[in-house]
Amino acid sequence: MTLTAERPSVQAEEQKLLKDRRYRRKGSGDFSKPTLGSLILRYVLLLFVLVLVIGPFVWQLSTSFKGAGDDLYTFPPNLIPVDPTLENYTKVTDIVPVYTYAWHSLLVAVGSVITNVILSVLGGYALACMRFRGKMIALGILVSTMLLPGEVTITSNLLTINSLGLANTLWGVYLPGAIGAMNVLLIATACRMIPKDVLDAATVDGATTWQRIRHIVWPNVRGMASVVAIFTFIGAWDDYLWPLMVLTNPNNYTLTVGMAYLNGNFSPDPRLIAAGTMVALIPIIVLFSIMQRYFFRGVQEGAVKG
Repeated sequence: MTLTAERPSVQAEEQKLLKDRRYRRKGSGDFSKPTLGSLILRYVLLLFVLVLVIGPFVWQLSTSFKGAGDDLYTFPPNLIPVDPTLENYTKVTDIVPVYTYAWHSLLVAVGSVITNVILSVLGGYALACMRFRGKMIALGILVSTMLLPGEVTITSNLLTINSLGLANTLWGVYLPGAIGAMNVLLIATACRMIPKDVLDAATVDGATTWQRIRHIVWPNVRGMASVVAIFTFIGAWDDYLWPLMVLTNPNNYTLTVGMAYLNGNFSPDPRLIAAGTMVALIPIIVLFSIMQRYFFRGVQEGAVKG
């Protein structure tokens, strides 16, 4: 009786498995094995997005190497220079002190990265893992600062920098971006992924706050910290409006302000503008190439280490 009762159920399971296999062969529910048409559509869309994203960069790179014998306005555009030359880069450095401006931008960007990472880790740990009065008020203030565009507070920031005597200095460019509310919230989100039992166990074992941050918190949030570092560097490197308002002496210009000066005075020659643009892009490309694995790991990181 037991064998007779089990046989129909086994046959039903086999029929169900056979039906699932037939269903998957049709391509209706198996997303890991797309049909030929959907596969072609995916690659066409990827190629279209790639052209939109990489196209301007390739065009600027090609223009920066084109000599006087190249026609920049032919159609279809010629991406391979007929008369390749490096003279555009030397002309840019002769007209504008590009490397000095790049050094200024690098100082501001690196300083912003250091303070944003350190202060964001400390602030994120406090918001996510510590108990204190006014915690929700502090969180609400941080979120409210993100609701206002930067143009709203730029006047008050400028008045503050002038009152501190930091106008026309790189310190005045750096200070308003020394810490960002979004970065603190990102690190706080990463800190909430750490089990509370791990921190409590460390406290019971006699670990101080600094030891908990160093040995428990930091190994688990450094992926997100790399995300903060990359976005902070790019934001500080590409910032234009704030350095333009703070800096009045051309000797203190950052690279973006210097490139705007190049664009305004030598716009008839797009080759020089393209060469200056490439000089401004190279550090960002190098930084992202080095830290891309940490960037993508930080986006999806959630496991506890150490």
